[in-house]
Amino acid sequence: MQLTVWTYEGPPHVGAMRVATGMTGVHYVLHSPQGDTYADLLFTMIERRDHRPPVTYTTFKARDLGSDTAELFSKAAKDAYERFRPQAMLVGSSCTAELIQDDPGGLMSALDLPIPVVPLELPAYQRKENWGAAETFYQLVRGLIGRNDGATPAGSPAGERPRANILGATALGFRHRDDVAEITRLLDRLGIDVNVAAPMGASPHDLQRIPQADVNIPLYPEVAGNLARWLTREWKMPQTQTIPYGVNATREFVQEVAELCGVDPQPVLDAMPTRLPWWSRSVDSNYLTGKRVFVFADGTHALAAARVAREEMGFEVVGLGTYSREFGREVREAAQAYGLEALVTDDYLEVEAKIAELQPELVLGTQMERHIAKKFGIGCAVISAPVHVQDFPARYSPVMGFEGANVLFDTFV
Repeated sequence: MQLTVWTYEGPPHVGAMRVATGMTGVHYVLHSPQGDTYADLLFTMIERRDHRPPVTYTTFKARDLGSDTAELFSKAAKDAYERFRPQAMLVGSSCTAELIQDDPGGLMSALDLPIPVVPLELPAYQRKENWGAAETFYQLVRGLIGRNDGATPAGSPAGERPRANILGATALGFRHRDDVAEITRLLDRLGIDVNVAAPMGASPHDLQRIPQADVNIPLYPEVAGNLARWLTREWKMPQTQTIPYGVNATREFVQEVAELCGVDPQPVLDAMPTRLPWWSRSVDSNYLTGKRVFVFADGTHALAAARVAREEMGFEVVGLGTYSREFGREVREAAQAYGLEALVTDDYLEVEAKIAELQPELVLGTQMERHIAKKFGIGCAVISAPVHVQDFPARYSPVMGFEGANVLFDTFV
């Protein structure tokens, strides 16, 4: 364990909170002591959500450790069900409560509630927030739809427009709300309906409809990658591989999803409502050609932003890294293609040292890199969680799709 002032990811139960908070009809019962009850601050202050997160804490105190904390959990869970009447419940322990080993899943089974209950085993001392979100989403969907019995084919009904699932958006995600809206509009222009967008905005009843789509779009692989792979294996549902971030990747995404759904991509590609290609051909772009940029973010956004910076803005990528160790291989391969050595770390001091060494002209990073860049007098654009309140704008501001390319164009310039 390492003591630190800042951390890129919280413990895995925070990831579970992000899934539960983004959904409707779900309640999360968290076995936790006083001091772990900070979800309200995360979601109402930072994300400026207009309702409280659906989390009930057992909130045991030091004096409770000498008595029956398991009974305390059972009572809190039963009271939460009676009060909120959710469609499904998640149960688990915070990092501190994990040490007392009360088995929330077993305790919930004894209550015999008339709704699906998904126990979460989130090893707090081995895993982190994004993994916790991915595992929660995967376990919740798998618990609700089960394994394919072989007699239930996936896909949209014959004679109807093809359907897609947009997977991975959560509460506290970077521009997730607007990205989902933008990709939904893009799919509609292609003649593809959105079957389910989840977890954010979905209910457990919605999740049960996931197999009724022709393709899955794991928009945020950190959260949706595991589930999308399971749906491919178990339900034979194809998935897209391209993240529609920037003009080039969005064009590739349009072609990919159109091919999987059997629609014509050309009308959308011909319209292409973005000004970035015009700017790239203009004289003005020459003033920024060759600017040195350092990129550090979660795996998905680091890879995508580095590509946009190099291919579409004409910048020189002088540093590339991620705190998402699960994406370390992909980031290392991309860095090698740029002639770089990737920085894969969750220690912000290592990132600070690398920025000080490289002295780039622009940093594309997280809230932490914003502080680091300010210290060195370098401009910084935030492109990834973790982020603070200023990166949850009230205005419409996606970073994916063609309108997202316009936002990137404005932000990077």
